[in-house]
Amino acid sequence: MLLDVAKMKRVYLNELKVIVATDCGSTTTKAILIEIVDGKYRQTFRGEAPTTVEAPFENVTRGVLNAIQEIEELSGRKILEGESIITPAESLNGVDVYISTSSAGGGLQMVVSGVIDSMSGESAQRCALGAGAIVMDVLCSNDGRLPHEKVERIRRLRPDMVLLAGGTDGGTVKHVVELAEYISAADPQPRFGSDFKLPVIFAGNIDARPEVSRILSKKSALKITENIRAVLEEENLGPARQVIHDLFLEHVMAQAPGYAQLMTWTDTPIMPTPAAVGEIIQTISSQSNVNVIGVDIGGATTDVFSVIAKVFNRSVSANLGMSYSISNVLAESGLSNTLRWIPFDLESADLRDRIKNKMIRPTTVPHTLNELQIEQAIAREALRLAFYQHRKLATGLKGIQTKRTLSEVFDQNEKDSDLIRMMDVDLIVGSGGVLSHAPRREQAMAMLIDAFQPEGVTRLAVDSIFMMPHLGVLSKLNIRAATEVFERDCLVHLGTCVAPVGIADQGDIILSFKLNLPSGCLESELKIGQIRCFPLQEDEVADVELMPAKGFNLGGGKGQKITVRVSGGVVGLVIDARGRPLNIDPDKEKRVLQLREWQKAMSIYEATL
Repeated sequence: MLLDVAKMKRVYLNELKVIVATDCGSTTTKAILIEIVDGKYRQTFRGEAPTTVEAPFENVTRGVLNAIQEIEELSGRKILEGESIITPAESLNGVDVYISTSSAGGGLQMVVSGVIDSMSGESAQRCALGAGAIVMDVLCSNDGRLPHEKVERIRRLRPDMVLLAGGTDGGTVKHVVELAEYISAADPQPRFGSDFKLPVIFAGNIDARPEVSRILSKKSALKITENIRAVLEEENLGPARQVIHDLFLEHVMAQAPGYAQLMTWTDTPIMPTPAAVGEIIQTISSQSNVNVIGVDIGGATTDVFSVIAKVFNRSVSANLGMSYSISNVLAESGLSNTLRWIPFDLESADLRDRIKNKMIRPTTVPHTLNELQIEQAIAREALRLAFYQHRKLATGLKGIQTKRTLSEVFDQNEKDSDLIRMMDVDLIVGSGGVLSHAPRREQAMAMLIDAFQPEGVTRLAVDSIFMMPHLGVLSKLNIRAATEVFERDCLVHLGTCVAPVGIADQGDIILSFKLNLPSGCLESELKIGQIRCFPLQEDEVADVELMPAKGFNLGGGKGQKITVRVSGGVVGLVIDARGRPLNIDPDKEKRVLQLREWQKAMSIYEATL
C-alpha cells in the first residue's frame, strides 16, 4: 500500500508535537497521547476500550473511537470531529499525526513452506515471524507428510497468507514446483472476505518462477520477490518481509471489518502488533548499541524478540500463555518443573485443578498469596520454554561449512549455531500482564532472572503499560519521539543482575565483591546457591569489583576479576551466586526452604505477606 505523498510530507516536514497512537488488540484497543513536555516527548494520557472487530459491531473503528474519546475526556484536548481525527494540532485541538498497530482478529496468520525444513524452511519461518506473523505451520518437502496430508493441512488452516520459499538460485526446481502444486490443490479460502484471492509470496529459486507463476497466478494473488536464500551462506529476508507488510495491508487488513476506514485515518501503514514491538526492540538496540532480548507473555502466546550482534530474530510460542493455553504450559514443562518454583507443599492433582480452572476462566486474577505464587511459577516455565524455542530458531545458517579454531573444537559447551549467548546480552525487557502488573517489581525481576538465567552483567526492565507497539510504529516516523518515550515512560528499570557462570559444591565461596554504592562501600563474598539484593535507585550507578572463584566466569574469563559500572532501578542490584545453570534441590523439603531463602533475600513477597 502506497502512502499519500502530501500526507507523508506533512508528517516528516512538520515538527511533531502531539501524537495519538492506538493498538487494536484481540480484546482491548489501547490509545496513548504523546506530547512535548519541557522539551521532551512524554506519554501524557492513556485510554482503552473493548476491540470491536467481531460481532455485534464488526467494525474496528468503534473501539478506536471509544479509546480516543477516553483520552479526550482525560486530557481536555479535542481530537475527534465526528468520526474524523482533527489534524494538525492547534492549541488544545487536534493532533499532528495518528498511527496504529493491530492484532485484532487473531493478527496475521501465515503458512510458510520451504524445500528443506532446517534450511529454507527455517529461513522462511524467520522471515514471517520477523514480519509480525503467527506461523501456523511449516511445510517442507522432507517433513515426512504425504502429499494429500499437506494439501489437507493448508486447506484446514485457512491462513491469511502463504510464503513459498526454497531452492538456491540455480538449485532445485522440482521440489519448489511440488510445493506450489500442493498450495494450488489446497486452494485455501481466506478468513476475511470472499471476493479476493489469497496472497501467496514466492521468494525462492529464480529458475522456478515461470512454473510457480503458471501454477499459482490464476488461483491466488501471487507476488514474486527476491529469494530469501539465494545462496546457502546468506539470508535476504528484508524484501520478503516488506512484501508481507504490503500484502497484509492491501489484502488482509482491507478485508477485515472496519479496517478500510481505519487505514484512511492513519498517517503511516498499520503494522501488525508483533512487528511493531520488533521495530522498537531493534531501534533501542541500534540507538544504544546494546544486545537486547524482549519478551511479551500473553494469555495465549508468548513472543520473544532478540537483537544480538545486530541480528534480529522473533519467535512465537503459540501454545504457551497464561490463560487460554495455560494447560499447554504444564504439558510442555511437566509437573516437576512447575512444582519446583512453588515455595510450599502442593499436590500434583491440586496444581492440575488450579491450572484447568484458569484455562476455563481466563480473566480471573490471583486472590491469595498462594495463588499468586502458583501463577508466577507457571509464568517462569512459560518464559523458559518460549526462550528455549526462540534459541532453537535464532541460529546460524544451516547447510554451510564453517571454520573452527582448535580451542572451539575442544570446547564441548560451545554451540556453533547458537546466536544467543547470554554473556553477550546487555538488556532484557519483559512485557505482559504477569510481568508488568506483578504486585511487586521484585517479583517481575525474579521471574525474568529465573526464566532467562542471565549471565555476567545484565540490565532488566519491564514495559509499564504495554506501550511498545505504539512506539515501534512511531519509530518509523520519528526515532527521537519513540526513544524518549520508551526510556522515560515505557520502561520501568528494575536494576542489574550480576551472575557468575559455573558449578560448585555446596558451601563453596564462588564470588568476592566490592561495591562502591552511593550509600557507602561494601565488601563481601557469596557461597554457591546464595542471592543478594542491594538498593540502587534508577538514577544511580555504582562501581563494582567482582572476583569470581576459579572455574567461574563473569565475562572476563574463568577466575578473572572484572570491574564494571552498573545501573540501578526500582529493585536495585542483584548478585546471583546460584550458579549457571541454576540448580534447584530435588528434595521437596529442601527445595521449599531454598526458595523461601531466595525470596526473602530479594523481598519478593515480603510486602504481600
